[in-house]
Amino acid sequence: MAADFRFIVVGRGMMGAAAARHLARQTDGIAVIGPDEPKDRASHQGVFGSHYDEGRITRTIDPNTDWARLANRSISRYAEIERDSGIQFFAPVGCLVTGPKRGGENDYVGDVVNAAQRLGVETDLLDDAGLKAKFPFFSFLSGSEGVYEPRGAGHISPRRLVKAQSLLAEKAGARVIKQTALSIRDEAGRAVVTTVEGETFSAEKVLLATGGFSIAENLLQKPVEMKVYGRTVTFFEVSEAEAEALSGMPSLISVKPDDVDSIYMLPPIRYPDGKYYIKIGGDPDDLQFESEAELRAWFRTPGRDKAREHLVRIFHELVPGVKRPPSFTNSCAVSYSPSSYPMIGYTSSSRVAVLVGCNGTSAKSSDEIGRLGAELLLAGRIKDEGYATDFSAHFRN
Repeated sequence: MAADFRFIVVGRGMMGAAAARHLARQTDGIAVIGPDEPKDRASHQGVFGSHYDEGRITRTIDPNTDWARLANRSISRYAEIERDSGIQFFAPVGCLVTGPKRGGENDYVGDVVNAAQRLGVETDLLDDAGLKAKFPFFSFLSGSEGVYEPRGAGHISPRRLVKAQSLLAEKAGARVIKQTALSIRDEAGRAVVTTVEGETFSAEKVLLATGGFSIAENLLQKPVEMKVYGRTVTFFEVSEAEAEALSGMPSLISVKPDDVDSIYMLPPIRYPDGKYYIKIGGDPDDLQFESEAELRAWFRTPGRDKAREHLVRIFHELVPGVKRPPSFTNSCAVSYSPSSYPMIGYTSSSRVAVLVGCNGTSAKSSDEIGRLGAELLLAGRIKDEGYATDFSAHFRN
């Protein structure tokens, strides 16, 4: 019996939508399955996506060369995706990474500098005085050092990026199926996807890209091996005048010696409600989920008070000149693979593959990760030799 499609991508988030676009550009018979963003998170009983937001940091400067390359290649295609879709999602405001001065026990800044040099990325290195002069609105610990990437970095809207990728996949011939996958099985020489809505769709191959929800017990024959953590993000509302005054603020990653107070922060971004918010994240400890049901319940909450109090304190220490604005929180999640890299590989079936494991840093790199997922389906393996890792996939016994 002939399959309904050549390839099906299950998951319509940042990596899944990117994979669908890259596949649809190269072959016919593509479908991508995944629901729309829920209108009311608190009452929604289905799955969620971590891209329901307007701000994610994008940068090449990363202490790991493979992650830096994933980002660099993705960023190089942002302009093409924006042009072809007509959807703007990238704000090139620059990115600043700070940490203890090089030469001590914590060499985060040194690793960032080395990775940037290997990829030929333009950066400025700033000491205490340089940081204060260039970014007077920030207050860093004495003895800090900063690496600033002025071009090709800043922040993206993950929500609009997914919209752009999905639109381009459809324009290239892909079919978008707004349903939720329940199981994926290798049956009678085909990969078969059954949905919560009661339909089945078959393909020559299926690529699973459902983020943290990939741990669902019956989704695959053997669930992926990932650790999924809840994250609380805090938003501070600022006026339009304050946002204008902070227009020179870049995206920020601040690493502290003990790591507990390490955070990321985005400059004022205008959200769909018309208001401007500064967003900060960096939980003081981990909240791990063992089941998909726990993960769904978490997304229906606004996050943890403990994390909010932690982030409020750090925000006021970092940006002391901003008046104490009203704040609120939201829940998010990150999934970590055993290798600390995305898992892009086949299950025990040559018809079912996975594209999962964001490791808390994949939003900016999602287009390149999606391209590698598409290459896996088209060629049967990742042919690109530009990476040191093999993006191996791991599954529970």
